This record gives sequence, C-alpha cells and structure tokens, in this order.
Amino acid sequence: MADQQEKAPAAAVPESQPPTQPAETTTQGTAAPAPEAQPEQPKPAEPTPNDTTTTTEEPSKPEAPKEAEAEAPAPAPAPAPEAESAPAQEQQGEEKPVDNKPEYLAKNPALAELFDHLPAILSKTGHHEMWGVALKDSEDIPTVNVLIKFLRANEGNVKLAEEQLTKALEWRKQTNPAALVEGRYSSNKFGGLGYQSTYKEADGKETVITWNIYGSVKDLSNTFGDLDEFIKWRVALMELAVKDLKLDQATSVIDYEGEDPYQMIQVHDYMNVSFLRLNPSVKAATKKTVDVFSTAYPELLREKFFVNVPSLMGWMYAAIKVFLSKNTTRKFHPVSNGANLAREFPAAVKDQLPKVYGGNGPALQEGARAVSLEEDSEPTPAPTEELTEPAKTEQEPPKEETAPEPSKEESPKEKVEETSKEEPKEEPEPEPKQTVADEPAKAEAAVTTQETPAAAEAK
Repeated sequence: MADQQEKAPAAAVPESQPPTQPAETTTQGTAAPAPEAQPEQPKPAEPTPNDTTTTTEEPSKPEAPKEAEAEAPAPAPAPAPEAESAPAQEQQGEEKPVDNKPEYLAKNPALAELFDHLPAILSKTGHHEMWGVALKDSEDIPTVNVLIKFLRANEGNVKLAEEQLTKALEWRKQTNPAALVEGRYSSNKFGGLGYQSTYKEADGKETVITWNIYGSVKDLSNTFGDLDEFIKWRVALMELAVKDLKLDQATSVIDYEGEDPYQMIQVHDYMNVSFLRLNPSVKAATKKTVDVFSTAYPELLREKFFVNVPSLMGWMYAAIKVFLSKNTTRKFHPVSNGANLAREFPAAVKDQLPKVYGGNGPALQEGARAVSLEEDSEPTPAPTEELTEPAKTEQEPPKEETAPEPSKEESPKEKVEETSKEEPKEEPEPEPKQTVADEPAKAEAAVTTQETPAAAEAK
C-alpha cells in the first residue's frame, strides 16, 4: 500500500512537469532515472516542499491566457479605425468643391444664403435688372456687389434683405426708371431744381454728386402738387447718377466691412426756403421720396449734406431718421453756410465745385447735367379765346342788321332785278331780299368764328 501511495505522487509529478524531493526516496531502488531528474529540479523546487509545488503549479496555468493576451496584438482593433479614417479622408476630399467657394462667400455665410434665395426671388418678381446690372449668380461680380448692398442695408439680416430686394425689383419692373431718364419734364416746374455732376479725384477715382436746389422752386404747389410727376423727375435725376457709378462695370467685390467705392454724394440746398410753414404738398413729396429711395436705392449714398439750413430744420432730420437705418443716418451732415461745403471734400474735388459752394469751378447751370426739360405748352388760353370770340361774333350780327351796308352791297342786284322786271316801286320785294342778304351775312360770321380759333392755334 505504501508503494502504491508513493507511486501515485510519482505519476502526478510528470503531469505537473516540475519534479519534487520525495521522488528521490522512491527512486533509491532504481538506477538511472533519479539522477537525471535532479539537475532539472533545483530551480522550481527551492521555494516549496511537495504540497507547495502543486500550489505553485496551479497559478502557472493562468499564465497561459496571459501569454495568449501577449501573443494577441493589442493594437489589433486599432487598424480598424485606421481603415475607417481613410474613407473619411476620401469623403473630405470629395467635399472640397463645396469648400472651394469664393472668399467673399466663405467669409460671409449670410451672403451665400442670400444667393441661394436669388433664383426664387427673380422667378417671383419676373425682373432681373437692378441699377443697370443683370442679376446672375455668385460668380458675377456686379451681382455680388448688388446683393452686398442689400445685405448691408439690413445689417446682415438675410430675411429682411430678401424682402427688400423683392420689393425693389417689383418697383423697377412697374416704374421702368430707364424710360424715365429718357423722358422730358416741365421746365416751369423743375427748371434749376436738380443737377448731377461727376468730379475726378487725384487718384483717378470719381466723385458723383446730385444737387437738389430747393431754393429754386418758384411755386410749391406747381412743383410738388403732382406727386407722381415729381417722383418721376426725382427718380430720373437719381438714375443719371447711378449710371455714373458704373456698377455694371465693377471688377472687384466690395469689402463687406470696408469702404464701398460705388456710392454717391447728395447735396440739398435750402437757400431762401422757409421752414416756418410746412406746405402739405412739400411734406407729402418728402415722405414719398424717402420711402421710394430707401427701398429701391439702398447703400448708394456715401454722404448727404444739407446746405444753407437754419437750426429749425431739426424736424426734417428727425423725420428722415425714422425711415432710414443707422448706417445711413450717420452719413447726414448739416452745413449752415453753403460756402463752407468745399471744406468737406479733398483738394482736387474742392477746386471743381461751384464758387457759391467754396470751390473754383463753374456754376451748376454751366458745368453739370440735368434731366431733359422742355417749355410747357400753353393750350389753356386757347379755349378761353375760342369761347369769347364766338360770343362777340354773335353780338355783331344784330348790329349788322341795322347797318345799311348789306343793303348797299345788294342794291346793285336789286337794281338789275328791278330793271329786268320793270317794277321799281314795289316795296315788299326788298324785305325778303334783305332777309336773304342777312342769312349769308350770318353764315360769314359763323365762318369767321370757326377760322379764328384755327388762326389762334397756328400762331
């Protein structure tokens, strides 16, 4: 039994690989195998006896999964994301055309959004022209500048800019400003009231100025009474200045945050204009003009000078501020003395201004442009003459009846008839003859009344 018990641990030894010291006692009867196992046993057998070897052998088993873990490459899941990153980079490479927008669109997402809405705006209004520019796409520089102006006028609000652009296009479609420029207007109403001039600067740039000389108005009711006619004349003057801005010939995009070279200057001269009494027609014309221009001509104004104005003009300035943006109202400059206006301009432009405004140039009547004017036709007095002349001619025939002239003219005929009939003493015959004579006389008078108006018209 003891032999069997000893053999059992001996059988267990090879299963656990490291042999133990008790194996020496069992191998006393044996010859060679015992010394062969001794040189292999010293390292594992040193720390523990028989039972401890088994305990040390047991933790050796879990070392196998550690080796497996070591053998399994830890970065094995890493290559998977690397494989995924490659298509991501490819997708980014495919999206590059979207990012390759012009710089002015990349820097201004609101402008890009407004361009996205432009096709719908043009389709809705049915009109593609703005200030002489045919609106196209974001690659057309004149179109870009037009949309920048509408966006700046609304402080970057895309929705408001879209609404204003829509209204402006609809207004231009209905009004046709290009046709208004070619029209002719009353010199009695608008003569000397408005001019447009362009002055060269030292660097070659041009300064466009529109002049409104309200002190030249002769009759307020006559000039401002017909509101539609006044607006048409004022729009025609504005379009002259817009042409000189040459927006359709632009080769560079406006810096959204910088200076805009496509703007004009307006000068309103109120010399000899009384502000104590507000004419209703003038007030209505002012309100209508501000309404139209703020909608249809945004960001075309660089500065506006109110010249020869009294201090009581604050009411007009306050009224205008209500309808315009802050960017516009800060451009207003009141100048009490018109001779000081030239101080507001560079030296090159200052010399070209009229002398009355502190410059050395010719008067506006000599050196500036104006809307085509013509003398008013005077058909009104003609109807009064036509009505009075027939009244006079109708009063004349009764006088001719008493006059003996018709009888004298017809006396030779009567004598001929009397000689032919040989009845000189018959008195009843002259009476019908006089009545017959009276009738042609009246007809002649009627003819004269019809001819006199024609003669008056010919004159």
